[in-house]
Amino acid sequence: MVFRKLPGVSASGMGLRLSQKFVFLLFLSGLVTLCFGALFFLPDSVRLKRIFLSKTETQPVTVGSENDAREHLKRPKNQGGMTPAKGETSTKLKSLSRKPPVSYEATEERLAGGRAQEDLTLPRSKTESASAKATSSDHGANSDTFNYNKFRGCLLKPPLGRDNGKPSDPKTNERREKVKEMMKFAWDNYKRYAWGKNELRPLTRNGHIGNMFGGLRGASIIDSLDTLYIMGLMEEYNDAKEWVQTSLDLNSNGEASLFEVNIRYVGGLLSAYYLTGEELYKSKVMELGEKLLPAFNTPTGIPRGVINLGSGTSWSWGWASAGSSILAEFGTLHLEFVHLSELSRNPIYTEKVMNIRKLLNKIEKPHGLYPNFLSPVSGNWVQHHVSIGGLGDSFYEYLIKSYLMSDKTDGNAKTMYYGALEAIEANLVQKSPGGLTYMAEWRGGILDHKMGHLACFSGGMIGIGADDGAPEKRQHYLDLAAEITHTCHESYTRSATKLGPEAFRFDGGGEATATRLSDRYYILRPEVIESYMYMWRLTHDPKYREWGWEAVEALEQHCRVESGFSGIRDVYTMTASHDNMQQSFFLSETLKYLYLLFSDDDLLPLEDWVFNTEAHPLPIIRKSCLQDEATQDKTVSE
Repeated sequence: MVFRKLPGVSASGMGLRLSQKFVFLLFLSGLVTLCFGALFFLPDSVRLKRIFLSKTETQPVTVGSENDAREHLKRPKNQGGMTPAKGETSTKLKSLSRKPPVSYEATEERLAGGRAQEDLTLPRSKTESASAKATSSDHGANSDTFNYNKFRGCLLKPPLGRDNGKPSDPKTNERREKVKEMMKFAWDNYKRYAWGKNELRPLTRNGHIGNMFGGLRGASIIDSLDTLYIMGLMEEYNDAKEWVQTSLDLNSNGEASLFEVNIRYVGGLLSAYYLTGEELYKSKVMELGEKLLPAFNTPTGIPRGVINLGSGTSWSWGWASAGSSILAEFGTLHLEFVHLSELSRNPIYTEKVMNIRKLLNKIEKPHGLYPNFLSPVSGNWVQHHVSIGGLGDSFYEYLIKSYLMSDKTDGNAKTMYYGALEAIEANLVQKSPGGLTYMAEWRGGILDHKMGHLACFSGGMIGIGADDGAPEKRQHYLDLAAEITHTCHESYTRSATKLGPEAFRFDGGGEATATRLSDRYYILRPEVIESYMYMWRLTHDPKYREWGWEAVEALEQHCRVESGFSGIRDVYTMTASHDNMQQSFFLSETLKYLYLLFSDDDLLPLEDWVFNTEAHPLPIIRKSCLQDEATQDKTVSE
């Protein structure tokens, strides 16, 4: 186009002076900047960003940064807004409105056909936002949401077996029914006297809230969901489900243990979803998982142990050395966080826990051992105290279970586990003069010949990993698992109540007995029974069921009170001295493991499921199966 020349104006200037041209260009550049900037800073601009940026540019990863504002996981809009002051409780329980109960048989029938229950479907969780959708292609899925039907199709066996795991032997079945009755008794009393609280105080008949969960309520309810379901206690299960739907308030503002919230609430909601297909649980767990992420905002990416779920601020336990994080706490997130990534189709959760692995692989380990305290700031060990019991225990458990849950594709977890096990055998495994094998503790090269009740889980752990180490060591690992489990059984049989103490020693002339008054209590812990269950499934040696029944009889005699079950203060005296606490893990772990011990192996078969450290079953992730089905679906749709 040719501009007509006007009188007195040069064609090159288009009728504008030099200063006018500058103003025009400044205006034009500002307009362009404004338009393109809007594409990146408007609240819901992810789709527009993808037009202009490559996939890698739209998903920056800043794992371990003090400022996670650049993460590709967008926070809920209200997270950055006003939050209640520290210590203020914002949890409000809504009124319960009973729904017609869903029968156990009807639930199974519907799920067997691959259909999740639609009457309880809730809106998609916040984490399944546009930013989460942008990452779905990384998972080889045809859909931007987790497909429950495909997951069920990848299981090798039905979760509840052919006949809900009912054993053919009448005596064993009678024992199983007894455990079921114990669960119902514990649950009924919790519901009667402590409904909505975290735990029951059976002697005073009231509820206990505690400060581990940062204002969250209903720990016993969340911990019991899967136990009630697999036992077929469907009226009780429906009551629990109703409470989750109407009264589980995740907008708390207190000091929560990252570890405890993860293993109980996240683990409990995940297992409830995978067993039932209820979208309710998926929605809740996605919302909760997102609230845990700020704990990882440290220079190293190692999370701090305490988090305010409302404000996102986190800090280390006051008693932890030099503000350190605890091995058993930051090392006991992997199973749940991998599943959070599976459900959300967002890799941020897996990236967080894999970053922990990377750091642990980089730093030097004394004699190949992992000390219990690590600085989240420097990434260095704070003390050289090593324990397979408290402070260290479930870190090792999650290594072998991460490998198993990955369908044995997580080679890094396998390498770390067997390397740690070799170091444990070389430095911690001891044999007493009386022939008992035990796990000592290590304090900077000095052995403390003490084994905690918590360490008794290691019999089962070593057992389930026996098949995947060096073939020539398979029997060695099975023997070691059996020896440790035997030692833990001895700690029970050598007490007056036939229940084991919190810790027992192998010095001063005693073996497998608590020599200190402070170690003589029993708080309904599950670890010994957990190893019985695993060893039964691995060997089918009838002694493990007999040992489990001994524990049932002891629990009935010494821990059952008029309104529930209570721990006892001294296992070495027949005089009752109860601690007035029915722990939530008693319903989640102790009674579940007993029930599985007296059930057929096809109830939650180990070929399909791993149990988190709170005994919540999580399915093995068979990527090849899920991807094959996604590919088939895509082909059919085309």
